[in-house]
Amino acid sequence: MAKCLWLNWSGGGNLPPSLGIARVLCDRGDDVAFAGRPEMVPRVKTAGFRAIEITEAYAQLEGYPQGSHLTRMACYLTSPAVEAQIQSIVAAEKPHVLLIDGLVVAALMHAHEFGIPAAVFVHTFVFRQLDMWRRHFAIFSDMRQKAGFSPLPTLDELWRPRERLISTSLAALDAEPEAGWTNVVHVGPALEDEKFAVPTVLPWAEGDQTPLVLVSFSTGFEQRDVGKVQRALDALAGEPVHVVATTGGIVAPNEVAAPANALVLNYAAHEPILRLAKLVVSHGGHGTAMRALRHGVPLAVIPGLAGDQPYVAAAIQEWGAGLALPSDADVETIRDGIRRVLAEPSYAANARRRSAMLGDIDGATNAANAVEALVASGARPARPRKPVASDLRAASASTM
Repeated sequence: MAKCLWLNWSGGGNLPPSLGIARVLCDRGDDVAFAGRPEMVPRVKTAGFRAIEITEAYAQLEGYPQGSHLTRMACYLTSPAVEAQIQSIVAAEKPHVLLIDGLVVAALMHAHEFGIPAAVFVHTFVFRQLDMWRRHFAIFSDMRQKAGFSPLPTLDELWRPRERLISTSLAALDAEPEAGWTNVVHVGPALEDEKFAVPTVLPWAEGDQTPLVLVSFSTGFEQRDVGKVQRALDALAGEPVHVVATTGGIVAPNEVAAPANALVLNYAAHEPILRLAKLVVSHGGHGTAMRALRHGVPLAVIPGLAGDQPYVAAAIQEWGAGLALPSDADVETIRDGIRRVLAEPSYAANARRRSAMLGDIDGATNAANAVEALVASGARPARPRKPVASDLRAASASTM
């Protein structure tokens, strides 16, 4: 039995596949605990796993540049207080392997010190947007320095030395890898519904041939956008379609005006809806896009704030499996895009071609195999290519 500690970023597209992988590991007799910010804890407990709250997640928030949607995220992912608490958690847990979400810089900075193998998880493409990841790490470093702490290592210094970088995407859908990235393993999508996403009885008669459209936006509070949900609903109002809109619990159904042809819910299991759907309107989360394509359903993508979403949108359009719309698309633009995707058969045909590529690939099982192989290999952490500065003394001072 392997004891696994998952140092987690509970973003909307990160936690569900992580829970799916953890489920496979636990079914095999392994033990998985998740450590993460307070927002993570109830979701992990609901899924039936042990949750360790990083209580210092926002202890140094006041020093970080204010007014950005990245402020709380940067504090949790990079602050010295979180570094210190993660080190304490690892020491107390004594895991056999660390599973680190790719954005949890406070864990990645010290992965080489723990004496156990570590796998970095990226729940989307790696190489299509590698330069974007690098820019984000540079932004986090700048924000951390403005808070009075040392600069961060680069993405390459944090990701490349790790024993495995596991992407829950397909290599065939990603871009060509850069030279030197020998630790990347693409395992395929891990498409897990959280327990509160339950099958929903739709209000339309069985056998109704009216096309069904699924509208699905993020489950991450950082991407809360009532206006985007409303514009999508307004674009579909009066169209000859039925609409199911899920808001991920970050926009309450009563915050939007639902048209007569729409059912608006906090959560719903997407699998049974997608078996009937003719179109998905989405923010471009990798998991939602892969789930739609696995069912051969084309998309109209309106990217949100997450860095990978414009790249997912661009890929969908590149493959001819849907359209990439502007992130601030107005009602008319959204309506025109929806009509175009529904009317042109090539979009559905190209989505079905991607469905054939995804087939029966089980990313959760493949990722669990990769984790267990890493433990069995006895791999030991690689040292960083240059010393990593730490601000643990500053962290101690901040929490006195």
